[in-house]
Amino acid sequence: MDEAAAEIPAARTRIGAYGWYALIVLVLVYAINFVDRQIISILAQDIKRDLRLDDAQIGFLYGTAFAVFYALFGIPLGRLADSWYRGRLIAIGLGLWSGMTALSGFATSYGMLSAARIGVGIGEASASPAAYSMISDYFPKARRATALSIYSSGLYIGGGLSLPIGALVSSGWNRAHPDAATAPLHLAGWQAAFLAVGIPGLLLALWVLTLREPPRGAADGVPQPVVRDGAWRGFGAELVAILPPLTLVAAAANGVLAANLIGLAAVAAVAAGLAFVTGDHAQWVAYGVGAYAICSWVLVLRRRDPPTWRLIWGTPTTIMLAVAFGSISFISYAVSFWAAPYALRTFYAGPAAAARYLAGATARDEASLILGTGAAIGAAVGVIMGGIIADAWRRRDPRGRVFVNMLAVVLPMPPVALMFTTHNLVFFYAASPFAQLLGSMWVGAAVATLQDLVLPRMRATAGATYVLGTTMVGLALGPYFAGKMSVVTGSLAGGIAWLYVVPPFTLVALWIGARHLAALEASRLDRARAEGEAA
Repeated sequence: MDEAAAEIPAARTRIGAYGWYALIVLVLVYAINFVDRQIISILAQDIKRDLRLDDAQIGFLYGTAFAVFYALFGIPLGRLADSWYRGRLIAIGLGLWSGMTALSGFATSYGMLSAARIGVGIGEASASPAAYSMISDYFPKARRATALSIYSSGLYIGGGLSLPIGALVSSGWNRAHPDAATAPLHLAGWQAAFLAVGIPGLLLALWVLTLREPPRGAADGVPQPVVRDGAWRGFGAELVAILPPLTLVAAAANGVLAANLIGLAAVAAVAAGLAFVTGDHAQWVAYGVGAYAICSWVLVLRRRDPPTWRLIWGTPTTIMLAVAFGSISFISYAVSFWAAPYALRTFYAGPAAAARYLAGATARDEASLILGTGAAIGAAVGVIMGGIIADAWRRRDPRGRVFVNMLAVVLPMPPVALMFTTHNLVFFYAASPFAQLLGSMWVGAAVATLQDLVLPRMRATAGATYVLGTTMVGLALGPYFAGKMSVVTGSLAGGIAWLYVVPPFTLVALWIGARHLAALEASRLDRARAEGEAA
């Protein structure tokens, strides 16, 4: 009997009320996740002024400093979520990243803020892989993209709300305490904003602890234990395999030391060359560490868990799709982050506007409210709509979800072009929600596509692989690249325009991946068994 036939009789098709309740709680977690992550966008001008930074450094703080460690810890935490209580793991991570966001409020230098952002990235790495796995067990395959899209709406709700929240707190603090030297704890407005959004997450973590674990694999008719023996011991082993220089110990223990050293030399050479050309040493040192760590972990995974390696990293189409999904986020992260700074520099420039900005941040309040509200509504509608369309399209064609991703590459181009070329503020604000709506349609479809290509016990690892693509390709490179090209061209609009060298490659990769989806999904159990899977 083939795998699909074996799954159908036992697969759960009814969605209980508790599944919807848990989904709502996880949406709140993801919203807090992105408030803490994205708030730096609306605070960028103040941080840039007070810490004397340029656009490339701001892009590093938002992107690379966060993304590299988010991606690295996402792997061992994703593996832990495949063998331990997922709700508890999310709650622990939520407490950590909320605490580190609050600590960002005490940063007084580029280095201190970078360190705090690294801590936020490590904490947030626990959330999505575990959440993807839980949701995939609460909801059957036919509704999975819709459910994952609803969860992903938290990304855009939080990202949108971060702008008005950050502006409101920062502006209110600056009006009440115009001189930071005499303010409580000597905090500037942007520092108070970090504190204000970090503390509530600690309370939400207690709520998350009450979530019940769904039966692992039951929605697909292949039930497996929620908790496996040695889960934390395995987490430690995964951590050693991915954290330099401990990677060398793991590589030697698994007989891949030579391959590891070759990878290290190659990554170091490329990173050194990019650092020399760009002058942005922190960017490429951090990125190089991340790239080498991922290479090390994949080499060890092949020896330690051949079935998981085979279905994810040993399948070129799966990796190509993960990179393609990341290249979509390369643009979406950059556009979302730089929209507010662009609006302030372009439409609120001049002596009068500058005076209002310094006195009470009136311009920033207006920009954050309109951009944030429009982005939250537009993107939340877009991501849910995209999930519904993707599920419906997939029922007619196994490639349907990937086709939704292709639409999300092409359709946002006109509104984004209008935003960053118009000289009319009304047109800028009108185009923004449409850019967010059309550009967010891909997320749930992308996550569901990778979830369907692996076995239930591998779902959090597949989620972590998706996160690797969106962070190492998207978050770590997109905002930085746009900021760097802004410095080079002297125009932030020019920096955004340079992002669009990527979409042609994205579309080609998605089209190639779509041609192989049905065969990969149908053969996943056979390929895993060929590598020793006992399913």
